[in-house]
Amino acid sequence: MLNLIALAICLSITACAQSQIQNNAETALSDSAAFNRPDSFWRRVLSPKQYYVLREKGTEKPFSGKWLLNNDSGIYTCAGCGNALFDASRKFDAHCGWPSFDEEIAGGKITTRTDNSHGMSRTEILCARCGGHLGHLFDDGPSSTGKRYCVNSLSLEFTEQTASAPQTDTLTLGGGCFWCIEAVFEKLKGVVKVESGYSGGLVANPSYEAVCSGNTGHAEVVQIIFDPNQTSTTEILKVFFTVHDPCTLNRQGADVGSQYRSVVFYRNAAQKATSLSIIDALNASGAYSRPVVTAVEAFSTFYVADISHQDYYSRNPNGAYCRMVIQPKMEKFEKVFKDRVKP
Repeated sequence: MLNLIALAICLSITACAQSQIQNNAETALSDSAAFNRPDSFWRRVLSPKQYYVLREKGTEKPFSGKWLLNNDSGIYTCAGCGNALFDASRKFDAHCGWPSFDEEIAGGKITTRTDNSHGMSRTEILCARCGGHLGHLFDDGPSSTGKRYCVNSLSLEFTEQTASAPQTDTLTLGGGCFWCIEAVFEKLKGVVKVESGYSGGLVANPSYEAVCSGNTGHAEVVQIIFDPNQTSTTEILKVFFTVHDPCTLNRQGADVGSQYRSVVFYRNAAQKATSLSIIDALNASGAYSRPVVTAVEAFSTFYVADISHQDYYSRNPNGAYCRMVIQPKMEKFEKVFKDRVKP
């Protein structure tokens, strides 16, 4: 895969730079959960309709929202930042044209303030994490709480839950050769499964050779399935930005080509917002001497690589590539995230 002589030279040049930025990067990433972001950020993250409701305090038309008639079990989250707001068990039909709940999830997920617009005095409800407008709170609920949280569907996303299966989330990342990234995430607590493969291209079921040609548009990626009760999108991205160089366009070390690009493929608005927020924090902190070039793109399809590329590091620990390229990344991960390494 690599010219090992060129790789050795590249590693010697970049090793000092990586150690110098490590502390700054960690400081920037530690603040990434705060979603007090400028208007330009929300215009990038949200669709025009979501922006109108969440940031401009608009209201969707009654009986038009996608979650109005949803009766599945699960959790409703803020469409802007992923903050968990309502359990579906607290939803009821208020016959008002908007999803209604009689209680929020405990823990200060929602804040309120007086809204005197349109010649009325109402209680506005907002996401406590990002300040996004959700709707209004009324004292005419049918249950013992006496509350009715009247919420725009455009302010919400929904994650279905079933009692028969453990709850997991999935994130797909590209950061150079997938052997390197896979090896690191297999050791992170909370990660259930990691697979190497390809995403972001135009060719169905590409071969490894075709992807390596750079002509399919795919990136080498890892698909990470994780338990959100043990780790999070934020922590996974912290690890991701620590163990690869996000400032080199279409290359990692001596691996050169669009197939080695740095990219996050997000599956929902919360993953997108978290990714962009971390990138903004890294750039603002000056953690790197150059801008982060990591792309943030909507996930489409993941094609799993053949078996010879799965668990490559664990099966070939003494190989030249593993010793020269993967082992330093593993050592860095185990040092920075020592309390998060699987036993």
